[in-house]
Amino acid sequence: MERKLILRGLLAGGAGGLVAFGFARIFAEPQIQAAIDYEAGRDAAHEPSGPDLFSRTLQANAGLGVGMILFGIAMGAVFAVAYTICLGRVGNLRPRTLAMLVAVGGFLGFYFVLFLKYPANPPAIGHEETIQTRANLYLAMVVCSLLFLIGAVALGKLLRPRFGNWNATLLALAAYVVLIGVVMAVLPSLGHLAANVQEYGRHATETPLPLTDSHGTIVYPGFDVDRLYAFRLYSVGAQVLLWGVIGAVFGPLADRLLRTPVQVAV
Repeated sequence: MERKLILRGLLAGGAGGLVAFGFARIFAEPQIQAAIDYEAGRDAAHEPSGPDLFSRTLQANAGLGVGMILFGIAMGAVFAVAYTICLGRVGNLRPRTLAMLVAVGGFLGFYFVLFLKYPANPPAIGHEETIQTRANLYLAMVVCSLLFLIGAVALGKLLRPRFGNWNATLLALAAYVVLIGVVMAVLPSLGHLAANVQEYGRHATETPLPLTDSHGTIVYPGFDVDRLYAFRLYSVGAQVLLWGVIGAVFGPLADRLLRTPVQVAV
C-alpha cells in the first residue's frame, strides 16, 4: 500500500512540476532575464566577463523545465510519505481532504515559511562570497521547519483526546509558529552577513545598491525593486500551483486506492 501511494505521489509531483514550469516560463522567466541583463550590465561597469557556458534559451526551457519537474517529483515523494504517516492518525478525514491538507502543510512548511525569512531572489541578487552561507542558512530553516511540522502533528495527536480535534490543531499550530518564529529571529538576515556588512554596510537584504565611483557619483543604478517584487510574487504563485496540483491529483488517486468494496457499494 505504501509503495502504491508513493508511486502516486511521484506522478502527482511530476504533474505539479510541469504546471509550475509552465507558469514560471511565462511569468517568472522574463524577470530572470531582466535580472541577468542587470547583472551583466553591472559587471561590465566593473570589468567585462566571459560568455555563458549554456545559452539562455537552453537555461530558460530545458534547464528550467527539467529542474521544476524533478523538484516536483521529489516533493511528490515527500508528500506521499507525509500522507502515509498522517493516514488514520489525524482523525477520520476523507482521502481527498487529507491530501489537500497535507499539500497546504507542504507549501507552508517547505516553502512559504522559509520565504518569509529568506525570500526567493533572481540571479542578480546575492553575492558570491555568501553563497555557501546562504545555502546553510536555508537548509537550517528547512530542517527546523520539517522537524517542527512533525512535532506539531505528534502534539496535535497527543492533545486531541483532551481538547478535541479543532482545539488540538490550533494548539499544535501555535506551537509550530512560536518555535519557527524563534528560529527566524535567531538566524541572521542576509544583509547582515559579515561579507555584506564589510563591503556594503548593514542592510536588511542583499539587494544590490547603486554602484558609485570614488567621488560618490552613481555609475550604475541599484536593482529595480519592481522587478524583485514581481519575481517573488511569481515564485510564490509557482509554488502554490505545484502543491495545489499535487494535492488535487493525488487525492482522487488515493481515494480510489483506499476505497473498500463496502464503501463502493454505499
